[in-house]
Amino acid sequence: MFALYKKELQSYFYSPFAYVICALFMMVFSLSFINGIGNMDSNIFKFSFSNVFYNNFFYFIFMIPMLTMRTFAEERKNNTETLLLSAPISIPKIVAAKYGAVTTVFLCMMLCSLFFPLVTALNGTVIVGSLICGYVGFFLWGMVCIAIGVMISATTDNPILAAVLGEAAMILVIFLDNFTASSLVQSMPAVAKIFRWFSTEARFINFSQGLFGVDDLVFFLSLTLVVLAWTVIIIEKRRWSRG
Repeated sequence: MFALYKKELQSYFYSPFAYVICALFMMVFSLSFINGIGNMDSNIFKFSFSNVFYNNFFYFIFMIPMLTMRTFAEERKNNTETLLLSAPISIPKIVAAKYGAVTTVFLCMMLCSLFFPLVTALNGTVIVGSLICGYVGFFLWGMVCIAIGVMISATTDNPILAAVLGEAAMILVIFLDNFTASSLVQSMPAVAKIFRWFSTEARFINFSQGLFGVDDLVFFLSLTLVVLAWTVIIIEKRRWSRG
Protein backbone atom coordinates (compact mmCIF):
# COMPACT_ATOMS: atom_id res chain seq x y z
CA MET A 1 0.00 0.00 0.00
CA PHE A 2 2.79 2.41 0.89
CA ALA A 3 4.50 1.77 -2.45
CA LEU A 4 1.32 2.74 -4.31
CA TYR A 5 0.84 5.78 -2.06
CA LYS A 6 4.42 6.87 -2.77
CA LYS A 7 3.95 6.36 -6.51
CA GLU A 8 0.75 8.42 -6.53
CA LEU A 9 2.33 11.18 -4.49
CA GLN A 10 5.33 11.31 -6.80
CA SER A 11 3.01 11.63 -9.80
CA TYR A 12 1.86 14.94 -8.33
CA PHE A 13 5.17 16.39 -7.20
CA TYR A 14 7.30 15.12 -10.08
CA SER A 15 5.18 17.21 -12.43
CA PRO A 16 4.12 20.89 -12.33
CA PHE A 17 0.55 19.84 -11.50
CA ALA A 18 0.70 19.99 -7.69
CA TYR A 19 2.73 23.19 -7.76
CA VAL A 20 0.24 24.95 -10.03
CA ILE A 21 -2.70 23.97 -7.80
CA CYS A 22 -0.75 25.03 -4.72
CA ALA A 23 0.09 28.37 -6.34
CA LEU A 24 -3.58 28.95 -7.15
CA PHE A 25 -4.53 28.03 -3.60
CA MET A 26 -1.99 30.45 -2.15
CA MET A 27 -3.11 33.20 -4.52
CA VAL A 28 -6.74 32.82 -3.44
CA PHE A 29 -5.71 32.62 0.22
CA SER A 30 -3.59 35.76 -0.21
CA LEU A 31 -6.45 37.70 -1.78
CA SER A 32 -8.83 36.64 1.01
CA PHE A 33 -6.20 37.57 3.60
CA ILE A 34 -5.51 40.99 2.06
CA ASN A 35 -9.21 41.68 1.65
CA GLY A 36 -9.80 40.82 5.31
CA ILE A 37 -7.10 43.23 6.40
CA GLY A 38 -8.38 45.96 4.08
CA ASN A 39 -11.85 45.80 5.62
CA MET A 40 -10.61 46.25 9.18
CA ASP A 41 -11.72 49.46 10.91
CA SER A 42 -9.15 49.37 13.68
CA ASN A 43 -5.43 50.07 13.49
CA ILE A 44 -4.86 47.11 15.81
CA PHE A 45 -4.01 44.02 13.77
CA LYS A 46 -6.26 41.40 15.42
CA PHE A 47 -7.23 38.62 13.07
CA SER A 48 -9.06 35.32 13.66
CA PHE A 49 -8.91 33.85 10.10
CA SER A 50 -12.50 32.59 10.31
CA ASN A 51 -13.70 34.56 7.30
CA VAL A 52 -10.53 33.75 5.35
CA PHE A 53 -11.11 30.00 5.72
CA TYR A 54 -14.79 30.32 4.92
CA ASN A 55 -14.33 32.49 1.82
CA ASN A 56 -11.33 30.51 0.61
CA PHE A 57 -13.21 27.23 0.62
CA PHE A 58 -15.72 28.42 -1.98
CA TYR A 59 -12.81 28.92 -4.37
CA PHE A 60 -11.00 25.78 -3.27
CA ILE A 61 -13.90 23.49 -4.21
CA PHE A 62 -13.18 24.35 -7.84
CA MET A 63 -9.59 23.11 -7.40
CA ILE A 64 -10.46 19.80 -5.74
CA PRO A 65 -11.75 18.09 -8.92
CA MET A 66 -8.49 19.01 -10.64
CA LEU A 67 -6.61 17.13 -7.91
CA THR A 68 -8.87 14.08 -7.95
CA MET A 69 -9.79 13.74 -11.64
CA ARG A 70 -6.80 11.52 -12.48
CA THR A 71 -6.93 9.12 -9.52
CA PHE A 72 -8.89 6.33 -11.25
CA ALA A 73 -10.08 7.84 -14.53
CA GLU A 74 -6.55 8.04 -15.91
CA GLU A 75 -5.88 4.42 -14.95
CA ARG A 76 -8.85 3.35 -17.08
CA LYS A 77 -7.92 5.74 -19.89
CA ASN A 78 -4.37 4.34 -20.09
CA ASN A 79 -5.61 0.74 -19.72
CA THR A 80 -3.54 0.26 -16.56
CA GLU A 81 -6.48 -0.34 -14.25
CA THR A 82 -6.53 -4.09 -14.96
CA LEU A 83 -2.86 -4.31 -14.00
CA LEU A 84 -3.53 -2.28 -10.86
CA LEU A 85 -6.50 -4.42 -9.79
CA SER A 86 -4.54 -7.61 -10.37
CA ALA A 87 -1.73 -6.47 -8.06
CA PRO A 88 -1.36 -8.23 -4.69
CA ILE A 89 -3.15 -5.45 -2.84
CA SER A 90 -6.80 -5.21 -1.86
CA ILE A 91 -9.21 -2.69 -3.37
CA PRO A 92 -9.70 -0.82 -0.05
CA LYS A 93 -5.93 -0.37 0.19
CA ILE A 94 -5.76 0.90 -3.41
CA VAL A 95 -8.48 3.44 -2.69
CA ALA A 96 -6.82 4.42 0.58
CA ALA A 97 -3.44 4.90 -1.12
CA LYS A 98 -4.83 7.10 -3.88
CA TYR A 99 -7.00 9.05 -1.47
CA GLY A 100 -4.08 9.46 0.92
CA ALA A 101 -1.87 10.87 -1.84
CA VAL A 102 -4.41 13.56 -2.77
CA THR A 103 -5.02 14.37 0.90
CA THR A 104 -1.27 14.75 1.43
CA VAL A 105 -1.12 17.29 -1.40
CA PHE A 106 -4.01 19.15 0.25
CA LEU A 107 -2.19 19.03 3.60
CA CYS A 108 0.96 20.49 1.99
CA MET A 109 -1.13 23.33 0.60
CA MET A 110 -2.50 24.04 4.07
CA LEU A 111 0.99 23.98 5.57
CA CYS A 112 2.06 26.60 3.04
CA SER A 113 -0.78 28.82 4.21
CA LEU A 114 0.72 28.88 7.73
CA PHE A 115 2.82 31.74 6.39
CA PHE A 116 -0.14 34.07 6.92
CA PRO A 117 -0.78 33.33 10.63
CA LEU A 118 2.98 33.71 11.24
CA VAL A 119 2.98 37.13 9.58
CA THR A 120 -0.11 38.07 11.58
CA ALA A 121 1.51 36.94 14.86
CA LEU A 122 4.53 39.13 14.16
CA ASN A 123 2.38 42.22 13.57
CA GLY A 124 -0.62 41.71 15.83
CA THR A 125 -2.67 39.11 17.68
CA VAL A 126 -3.75 35.68 16.48
CA ILE A 127 -6.65 33.96 18.21
CA VAL A 128 -4.89 30.61 18.53
CA GLY A 129 -7.94 28.52 19.48
CA SER A 130 -9.97 29.82 16.57
CA LEU A 131 -7.01 29.38 14.23
CA ILE A 132 -6.44 25.73 15.17
CA CYS A 133 -10.15 24.89 14.96
CA GLY A 134 -10.35 26.71 11.63
CA TYR A 135 -7.50 24.65 10.20
CA VAL A 136 -8.98 21.41 11.54
CA GLY A 137 -12.44 22.21 10.17
CA PHE A 138 -11.03 23.29 6.81
CA PHE A 139 -9.01 20.09 6.54
CA LEU A 140 -11.97 17.88 7.48
CA TRP A 141 -14.26 19.65 5.00
CA GLY A 142 -11.61 19.21 2.33
CA MET A 143 -11.28 15.50 3.16
CA VAL A 144 -14.98 14.98 2.43
CA CYS A 145 -14.78 16.80 -0.89
CA ILE A 146 -11.64 14.91 -1.92
CA ALA A 147 -13.40 11.62 -1.16
CA ILE A 148 -16.31 12.71 -3.38
CA GLY A 149 -13.89 13.63 -6.17
CA VAL A 150 -12.11 10.26 -5.94
CA MET A 151 -15.43 8.43 -6.07
CA ILE A 152 -16.49 10.34 -9.18
CA SER A 153 -13.14 9.62 -10.84
CA ALA A 154 -13.80 5.90 -10.27
CA THR A 155 -17.00 6.09 -12.34
CA THR A 156 -15.48 7.27 -15.63
CA ASP A 157 -12.48 6.74 -17.90
CA ASN A 158 -12.25 10.41 -18.89
CA PRO A 159 -10.30 12.67 -16.48
CA ILE A 160 -11.85 15.82 -17.97
CA LEU A 161 -15.34 14.41 -17.48
CA ALA A 162 -14.37 13.43 -13.93
CA ALA A 163 -13.33 17.04 -13.30
CA VAL A 164 -16.60 18.41 -14.72
CA LEU A 165 -18.72 15.97 -12.72
CA GLY A 166 -16.62 16.76 -9.66
CA GLU A 167 -17.30 20.47 -10.08
CA ALA A 168 -21.02 19.70 -10.36
CA ALA A 169 -20.87 17.63 -7.16
CA MET A 170 -19.05 20.41 -5.28
CA ILE A 171 -21.64 22.94 -6.44
CA LEU A 172 -24.41 20.57 -5.34
CA VAL A 173 -22.87 20.35 -1.86
CA ILE A 174 -22.85 24.14 -1.58
CA PHE A 175 -26.39 24.33 -2.99
CA LEU A 176 -27.66 21.91 -0.36
CA ASP A 177 -26.01 23.97 2.36
CA ASN A 178 -27.60 27.17 1.04
CA PHE A 179 -30.94 25.41 0.59
CA THR A 180 -30.81 24.44 4.26
CA ALA A 181 -30.67 28.12 5.18
CA SER A 182 -33.57 29.05 2.88
CA SER A 183 -36.87 30.30 4.30
CA LEU A 184 -38.69 27.31 2.77
CA VAL A 185 -36.69 24.79 4.80
CA GLN A 186 -36.61 26.96 7.91
CA SER A 187 -40.42 27.16 7.85
CA MET A 188 -40.48 23.39 8.51
CA PRO A 189 -38.58 22.84 11.77
CA ALA A 190 -38.44 19.04 11.51
CA VAL A 191 -37.12 19.13 7.94
CA ALA A 192 -34.73 21.98 8.78
CA LYS A 193 -33.27 19.92 11.64
CA ILE A 194 -32.55 17.01 9.30
CA PHE A 195 -30.95 19.26 6.67
CA ARG A 196 -28.83 21.02 9.31
CA TRP A 197 -27.58 17.67 10.56
CA PHE A 198 -26.28 16.83 7.07
CA SER A 199 -24.99 20.36 6.37
CA THR A 200 -21.20 20.39 6.00
CA GLU A 201 -21.14 24.18 5.93
CA ALA A 202 -22.91 24.53 9.29
CA ARG A 203 -20.45 22.13 10.91
CA PHE A 204 -17.48 23.94 9.39
CA ILE A 205 -18.80 27.24 10.76
CA ASN A 206 -18.69 25.71 14.24
CA PHE A 207 -14.99 24.97 13.76
CA SER A 208 -14.30 28.41 12.28
CA GLN A 209 -15.80 30.00 15.39
CA GLY A 210 -13.40 28.09 17.60
CA LEU A 211 -15.94 25.46 18.66
CA PHE A 212 -14.44 21.97 18.52
CA GLY A 213 -17.33 19.49 18.66
CA VAL A 214 -16.78 15.74 18.77
CA ASP A 215 -20.05 15.22 16.89
CA ASP A 216 -18.81 17.47 14.06
CA LEU A 217 -15.50 15.59 13.94
CA VAL A 218 -17.29 12.23 13.82
CA PHE A 219 -19.64 13.54 11.12
CA PHE A 220 -16.83 14.57 8.76
CA LEU A 221 -14.82 11.38 9.34
CA SER A 222 -17.88 9.15 8.98
CA LEU A 223 -19.00 10.87 5.78
CA THR A 224 -15.49 10.50 4.34
CA LEU A 225 -15.41 6.78 5.16
CA VAL A 226 -18.89 6.24 3.68
CA VAL A 227 -17.93 7.91 0.39
CA LEU A 228 -14.68 5.93 0.20
CA ALA A 229 -16.64 2.74 0.89
CA TRP A 230 -18.86 3.56 -2.08
CA THR A 231 -15.72 4.01 -4.16
CA VAL A 232 -14.52 0.54 -3.13
CA ILE A 233 -17.92 -0.93 -4.07
CA ILE A 234 -17.85 0.78 -7.48
CA ILE A 235 -14.40 -0.62 -8.29
CA GLU A 236 -15.16 -4.07 -6.88
CA LYS A 237 -18.32 -4.25 -8.99
CA ARG A 238 -16.39 -3.32 -12.12
CA ARG A 239 -13.67 -5.88 -11.37
CA TRP A 240 -16.18 -8.71 -10.86
CA SER A 241 -18.12 -7.72 -13.99
CA ARG A 242 -14.94 -8.35 -15.97
CA GLY A 243 -14.70 -11.80 -14.48
